[in-house]
Amino acid sequence: MGTSRPRLTYNTALVLQALARGYRYGSEIMDFTGLASGTAYPILRRLEVSKLARSRWEGETRAHRDGRPARRYYELTVEGKKFLASAVERFAEHRRIFEDVLPAEPEPESSP
Repeated sequence: MGTSRPRLTYNTALVLQALARGYRYGSEIMDFTGLASGTAYPILRRLEVSKLARSRWEGETRAHRDGRPARRYYELTVEGKKFLASAVERFAEHRRIFEDVLPAEPEPESSP
């Protein structure tokens, strides 16, 4: 039985994009996406369970040297990168739909 993929929500797409751009640990991902920890961490866990991302804990020595708790670093897998590509395609289509519905911005009047 294969691993099922998480639903491709907008928030999941944001987390995928954060990982693709090199944001690796929770607070960086939350800062980039604007998501709360109660949203970001469950998404990261679902991505990991689905084998779309993997994580590793940083060494205690480095964290202790920096005076903070150890961080869990995440990265996309090859399958995660493919899932991101489908997210980009899906949400680009959503953007086109909204652009077709929203009125065009009026041209600013130029002053003489």
